[in-house]
Amino acid sequence: MLKVLKNLKKSLVAVIIIVILLCVQASTDLALPDYTSKIVNEGIQSGGILNAVPDVIAKEDMDAMLIFTDKDEEILENYTLVGSVQNMQEEKILKKYFGKDYDIEPNTIYVLRDIKEEKEEELSGIIAGPLMEMTAVTKEETANQIKEQILQNVPEEQKQYMQNSSIMEIIEQMPEAQREQFLTGFTNQIEQMSDSIKEQAAISSVKQVYQNLGIDTDKIQNDYIFNTGLQMLGIALITMICAVSIMLLSSRVAAKLGKTLREKVFKKVIHFSNAELNEFSTASLITRSTNDIQQIQQLITLLFRVVVYAPIIGIGGFIRVLNNTDSSMAWIIGIAIVAILFIVGTLFIVAMPRFRKLQDLIDKLNEVSREILTGLPVIRAFNKEKKEEERFEKANNNLMRTNIFVNNAMSMMMPLLMFIMNAITILIVWVGGHNVDQGIMQVGDMMAFIQYTMQIVMAFLMISMISIMLPRAAVSARRINEVIDTVPSIKDPEETKKFDTNKRGLVEFKNVSFRYPDADTEILEDISFTAEPGKTTAIIGSTGSGKSTVVNLIPRFYDVTGGELCIDGVNVKDVSQKDLRDIIGFVPQKGVLFSGTIESNIKYSDENMSDERMIEAAEIAQATEFINEKENKYKDPIAQGGGNVSGGQKQRLSIARAIAKDPEIFVFDDSFSALDFKTDSKLREALETKTKNKTVIIVAQRISTILNADQIIVLEEGKMVGIGTHEELMENNETYRQIALSQLSEEELGKKGGN
Repeated sequence: MLKVLKNLKKSLVAVIIIVILLCVQASTDLALPDYTSKIVNEGIQSGGILNAVPDVIAKEDMDAMLIFTDKDEEILENYTLVGSVQNMQEEKILKKYFGKDYDIEPNTIYVLRDIKEEKEEELSGIIAGPLMEMTAVTKEETANQIKEQILQNVPEEQKQYMQNSSIMEIIEQMPEAQREQFLTGFTNQIEQMSDSIKEQAAISSVKQVYQNLGIDTDKIQNDYIFNTGLQMLGIALITMICAVSIMLLSSRVAAKLGKTLREKVFKKVIHFSNAELNEFSTASLITRSTNDIQQIQQLITLLFRVVVYAPIIGIGGFIRVLNNTDSSMAWIIGIAIVAILFIVGTLFIVAMPRFRKLQDLIDKLNEVSREILTGLPVIRAFNKEKKEEERFEKANNNLMRTNIFVNNAMSMMMPLLMFIMNAITILIVWVGGHNVDQGIMQVGDMMAFIQYTMQIVMAFLMISMISIMLPRAAVSARRINEVIDTVPSIKDPEETKKFDTNKRGLVEFKNVSFRYPDADTEILEDISFTAEPGKTTAIIGSTGSGKSTVVNLIPRFYDVTGGELCIDGVNVKDVSQKDLRDIIGFVPQKGVLFSGTIESNIKYSDENMSDERMIEAAEIAQATEFINEKENKYKDPIAQGGGNVSGGQKQRLSIARAIAKDPEIFVFDDSFSALDFKTDSKLREALETKTKNKTVIIVAQRISTILNADQIIVLEEGKMVGIGTHEELMENNETYRQIALSQLSEEELGKKGGN
């Protein structure tokens, strides 16, 4: 898999940008639960008031509050009693709470000075208790209860006076010892509160202080929620932009990687010899170039989000849970992770073997489909449609069953994981609800904990999903690497030689032997002959005698395993394959045409070839007869594989393509078999004029095709059993004589070689 990923270096800049965007997205995603908590805790529950330190407080409220503390100086040094002239800080605060056109009486309001955050936190700890005691005492209901308790122990003559006094006036007039005893009771009650409840109570006191000044506390709350909501929208917008950009870039990187891999596979296959092509079936190579690479692309599209994003979310979410919420519920996350790993691990063990099998089954289906479609005429001719349908059905059913099993396993995973996520949410609400009820945590913190937990669970879910995709992609990567890493058995030497211009067109077989890779016996043994320019060398023999193998050695489709094959006086292994094939016009046994036009097929060796040269080649190949009958002549389309022309027409166009190349050496591998005798005769006659100074090597089954060859090689079971002219072989070679007489009578053969 790592070998495949190394190809991402071509998209390094895009990968770096993706990683940066993923980090930004992860940071913004992790920030959102905090804002949710703020809206609930600070915006809704606290009314937009952030701490127990009021920004403004009425002088009478300040004086009343100071009764409940002995830290008057520490509190007052942080406040300014606003007179007729205000500085910028004071003016800013007053405008915030009273509006632009505020009108307050001098020396009636204290304004908080511009202090640092640490100092404000310290002041909050000092002022919270006294502020809560003051607001508690000054509430009408509470004040009346306290007044009744005090009046019970007061002489009758003082009751009338104290009845008309406020609770604060009564407390101020108390003897110091009695007042301290009275205030200690309030202090003890406050100290018994949990931090969460104490904080909420202190903020409620600040809200009461603001209301005493006539400040619109609803507006404070709405402004806070609105501003926090805007910030959340901004963060969500950044997240969306990052997510969209990441998907676009990931898709682009994945597509570029797919393109690179397809190019590498294709370039490698193009240089494969027949030995490698036999090792990898055509169907398998197609699957590796398409389906396997597609698996890699799908993995890469998600891989960055898992490798970069999931760990940041998982680790970052866990850290924020510990720092920003009640860590006593962290055990719930552990339960969720263990449950997810158990489910995914089980499915992984069950489905993994099927993933490995899946790609091989796709290979098999492609192979069967290609074979059936290619051999459709034969299948119809033998009425074997039913049998082939059954063969296809078997391959299709095997793939279907494996796919169903894998898909069922995957489809089970999501409902199970969603069940875990919902069950975890219920557990958090259950435990968190009790904690909220006990005052241990706030509702917003519980909501944030749910969000962080879901983020952590989703991170593990993403890792689990990629762990399911990874095995299949790893199998595909291995199959792709098998092709890319395969070293062609036929390759150019490090130092290439040039052809000897004095021996142009000379083909020399010197004791050549050949065996296929891993074969036990040799296909060819001790083949020795020379094909000279201006002469025609024919090769004939029974089926399987090695005729095509001999000519396939000339352009190095295979390499000789023994002896030496020289062209233009140089061993073919010592020259580059390009230089070698440039001087050879090869017409294979099976004519191959490419989708395009007649013109593009004849001009295949040179797109810039003149029309005159193209037409001349077509005339020599006896192809003009049917070309001129076409509606668009040479511009007439050719279907893929030449499916819209007959076998004979396909063969003539293949011959025309080789003639148009005008090479030194012509090799015809049984290329006249689909031609009728008349066309065959005309073609050879025209070809003789074109190839006066060329070397012509013909593999043929027909005696009539090679009667006039300058030399005929007779093969039997991979060995040369005769060489000479037709007349010589008829007299001296029984094998040739039997082949000849099996096709033509002695009269037709000119009664040569008779007994």
